Amino acid sequence: MLPTVAIVGRPNVGKSTLFNRIVGDRISITDDTPGVTRDRIYAKATWLTQKFNVIDTGGIEISDAPFLAEIKAQAEIAIEEADVVVFVTDVTSGVHPDDYVVMKILNASKKPIIVAVNKVDDRRLMDDTYEFFELGADDVVAVSSAHGIGIGDLLDKVAARFPASMPEDYSEEYTKLCVIGRPNVGKSSLVNAILGDERVIVSSIEGTTTDSIDTAFEKDGEKYVVIDTAGLRKRGKIFESVEKYSVLRAMQAIERADLAIIVIDAIIGIQEQDKHIAGYALDNGKAMILVVNKWDAVEKDDHTMEEWTKLMREEFQFLAYVPIVFLSAKKKTRVHLLFPVIRHVFENFCRRVSTSVMNEVITDAMMFFPPHEHHQVKLRVYYVTQVAAKCPTFVLFVNDTEALHFSYQRYLENRIREAFDFEGTPIKLILRKRE
Repeated sequence: MLPTVAIVGRPNVGKSTLFNRIVGDRISITDDTPGVTRDRIYAKATWLTQKFNVIDTGGIEISDAPFLAEIKAQAEIAIEEADVVVFVTDVTSGVHPDDYVVMKILNASKKPIIVAVNKVDDRRLMDDTYEFFELGADDVVAVSSAHGIGIGDLLDKVAARFPASMPEDYSEEYTKLCVIGRPNVGKSSLVNAILGDERVIVSSIEGTTTDSIDTAFEKDGEKYVVIDTAGLRKRGKIFESVEKYSVLRAMQAIERADLAIIVIDAIIGIQEQDKHIAGYALDNGKAMILVVNKWDAVEKDDHTMEEWTKLMREEFQFLAYVPIVFLSAKKKTRVHLLFPVIRHVFENFCRRVSTSVMNEVITDAMMFFPPHEHHQVKLRVYYVTQVAAKCPTFVLFVNDTEALHFSYQRYLENRIREAFDFEGTPIKLILRKRE
């Protein structure tokens, strides 16, 4: 597991700008993955050799307005998930009265807190940062998120506060499954159906699962661990008011898993949040299965499953290679169809292809449909080799890494899928210039 940093503070102090600066992209604003539209609040980052997760949050503002109460709840969720909290303030407004209230919330969490005094775009503003020591944090760092000033100093402080060790995970002999999805789609019911035992509390109240529940079991001689979507490790009473923040519940489960079972509610239908959650599993390079749950409650005729499959393919265009299973976890109908798919997809996730065969496939693909010039350079692939499984990853040694148009990369991926069974698993193509 990776350590996690939460970025919190009042509205308009520059939290998202700092998030983007740390992560190295403007992903909290836009995402260009075809078929995936999401407001990114969670991403991976690296500082020196340390990898970690970063959570962006809505601004905490002290008000009785319902929406602002939700923002406060969202931030509290992020704080509970974090190992270190970066409290962003604004040097141009000085210490705001609400900053003291936010600091009180942070102190209650008992987490390490670093105050980032933002918008210090000019050295003349440095003297104005000292008043922020009044908030009582151990570390106060002057930064300019917009210009990248002080970000290295901030990340040095953050990395120094990470836990000395993170919890160990299961050995390679276990296939790690995580069950993810929106609240109330039947995740816990599916876990119970998989285990064949009422080991997890099942309730129709959203947010019932409040702790990460790992259950190891064996089936047909194979060892598995099923991770029920992590709830909040919360000490106080925190309400998950806005649905998109259910993503936070799934993130650590996704990171630890080999295979993500993405649960869709057949009664309510496909929601944008379903795509968001599936997108995070894709971003993490996990094998995937789409499960349409509560299938017993759907009025059916001879064409219903075919129509649903067509709809799923239209809505999840970015997961065209992922199998779909229709079942009812509560009634335990069609659940027996899930495990053969799990075994098949996991086998594909671990698949390795010999270098000679892969080079033949790529050579044939490029002869059949040669690439056009891109950036005034025509792509040449000299050599291809697989460098990893669990997500299958291939390095292409080329004449110019800028010569591969995304459409031609998609073509090569499709030809690889035609040649080898990679159903249910993403594949990664990495370009390296041959020296």
